Amino acid sequence: MIFPVISSALTEYGTSCLDLSIENRFKEIGLVEVMHGSEMENRHVAGPGSGVAKYDILTAITIAGLNGSARDQIAMMRLCSLITARYNWRRDELSIGQQEMASLWGVGSRTAKREVKLWLETGILICVRQGVRGRVAGYRLNMPRLCEVTEQYWTLIGDDFVGRMRELKPCNDRVIRLDTVRATLRGKNGASGWDAVNLNLENRFPTQHGAWIAPLVATETDGGLVLEAKSAFAAEYVKIHFGRDIADAAAAEWGRRRPITIRGPSSIGASI
Repeated sequence: MIFPVISSALTEYGTSCLDLSIENRFKEIGLVEVMHGSEMENRHVAGPGSGVAKYDILTAITIAGLNGSARDQIAMMRLCSLITARYNWRRDELSIGQQEMASLWGVGSRTAKREVKLWLETGILICVRQGVRGRVAGYRLNMPRLCEVTEQYWTLIGDDFVGRMRELKPCNDRVIRLDTVRATLRGKNGASGWDAVNLNLENRFPTQHGAWIAPLVATETDGGLVLEAKSAFAAEYVKIHFGRDIADAAAAEWGRRRPITIRGPSSIGASI
C-alpha cells in the first residue's frame, strides 16, 4: 500500500485518535521524526519549462494511486484535485480550508480532516502554516517523500518520464525531530525576539546555520526586522534559501507577520 497504516497507534488508541491534532498524536504514539521541506531541498517548480514538471508530478501521483489499493486511489485522486484547483506553484504552497476540501470532494468535513492527517502522517504533505480562526492552513508538497512512494511506478510510463522525475527528485533525504518544526516553537532558556527565532532556525538547519544565518546582524524596529549579511551575495542567498523559513519562525515568535528585510552591508535590501 502507498499509505501504510500506523497499526500501533490504531491498536492502542482506536479511530478516535484521528480527531487529535497531528502534533499531539505524534507525541502520544512516539513518532518523533518527520520530513521537513527546506531541509530536504524541496525543488521549486515554477518558471519557464515548469509546465512539464507539473504534469509529471500529477502523472506520478495518478499512476501510483491507480496501482494501489482502493483507498490509495481515492486519496491520490483527492490530492490531484487539490493540486490542480488550489496549488500555488510560485509560492510552492497549498492554501485551503478543510471545509472547502470537503465541498470539492462532495464529502463531510470529518472525511477531509482524516484525509489531510493521512497525508501529513505519511509525509506527502508538510504543514507550513497552522490554520487559525480567520486563516486557513498552508501545506507544501514533500517532493522527496512523493518521489519515494511513486518511484516504483515510473517505469510504467517510460524511460523519458523516469529521467525527468529523477531530475525533480531531491538527493538529500534528511529527517529532523518533530519538535524542531513546531509552528509554536519558542527559544531555549527564555530567549525572545530574534534570539528565539535564531535558536529555532539553528534547530531546523544545524549544518547550514553557522555559515549563513548565524552571521546575520539583526536590528528589531517597530516596523519589523532588518537582517544584515556580510555581503550582498550572502544576503541574496539567505533570502532565496531561508527567507520563507525565517518569516515563518519570526511569525511564530511574534504571533503575527512583520516586514523582514535581508540586506548586505549598507544596502537597501529586499523584504520577504
